Amino acid sequence: MTSWSWSSTGTEVVHEFEGRIRGRTFLITGPSDGGIGAETALCLASKSPSTVILAGRDRVKIQPVIDKITEINSNIKAVFVSLDLSDQFSIRAAAAEINGHFDRIDVLINNAAIMACPYGTTKDGFEVQFGTNFLGPFLLTGLLLPKLRAAGPGARIVNVSSSAHRFEGIRFEDIDFEGGTAYDTWKAYGQSKTALILMANHLARRIPSRDIASFAIHPGSIASGLQRHVDSESISDARVKSQSITDFEVADRKTLQQGCATTLFAALNPALEGDATYQVNMVLPANIPSFLDLSGLYFSDCQLKNPAIHACGAETADRLWHLGEQLLGEDFNL
Repeated sequence: MTSWSWSSTGTEVVHEFEGRIRGRTFLITGPSDGGIGAETALCLASKSPSTVILAGRDRVKIQPVIDKITEINSNIKAVFVSLDLSDQFSIRAAAAEINGHFDRIDVLINNAAIMACPYGTTKDGFEVQFGTNFLGPFLLTGLLLPKLRAAGPGARIVNVSSSAHRFEGIRFEDIDFEGGTAYDTWKAYGQSKTALILMANHLARRIPSRDIASFAIHPGSIASGLQRHVDSESISDARVKSQSITDFEVADRKTLQQGCATTLFAALNPALEGDATYQVNMVLPANIPSFLDLSGLYFSDCQLKNPAIHACGAETADRLWHLGEQLLGEDFNL
């Protein structure tokens, strides 16, 4: 039985749980070549899924991933879907395309993100990191829930969050940092990543895990295109912020293989649905009494971890969910 840790790789995860891949349909957002989304897709492709849907803004950056999947196994249906998570129109069009062409989605991996970028707004007027990293995946997930339910037992939603969620909770009274005048790049990023953890929490309490299980994860620190806005000054600022947080996880850089491992672990591991066969090498935090139902929880280094206190709690998660619905004019009626 594999021992799961910081050094675990995506290849190890898919080898261990290949029965949860074969013949299934996976949707990954933000799978540009050279990132952890692409590495996630390639690991899955090695174990014969039926379909891998690759959703992102730039087909040029994603086509190499499609080509690599075809080289691995030409029987896999690798499909590009145009998706801009900063644009409601694009999200709704992508969801309509997916709902119209596929009868089920077994696993949705909300991987796409932007990090620590200058202040700006989405096409719909939301602070750009909150809008792209949370409201975009929130809307996409809500619109695709019928296809996830259609997959039956074993369906999963995985939100790729970050240890940087510890930088900030949800600023319910000031989501957009006073219209940018009080903007802090890392706090804005932290708020958006906290939101993904709370989203998984809400989904887990409203949808039985036997239907759809939902998780949030920290992939680790990986060198990728996500850091394009991060310069030496920004790194210094993040380092100062992390030093003021007692439980902030500081670790060495991971490879792409290591970086996609926790995503795949949360997407595939039967232990997370209570299967004791696979629980041997997992360690529960002291505040989690059993493996009976782990849906809604947070993982890092292929292990359960406790998120920041501001990323916990049913009341906060419910408040955020309703805020998301209000901002987007939706009622997903879970």
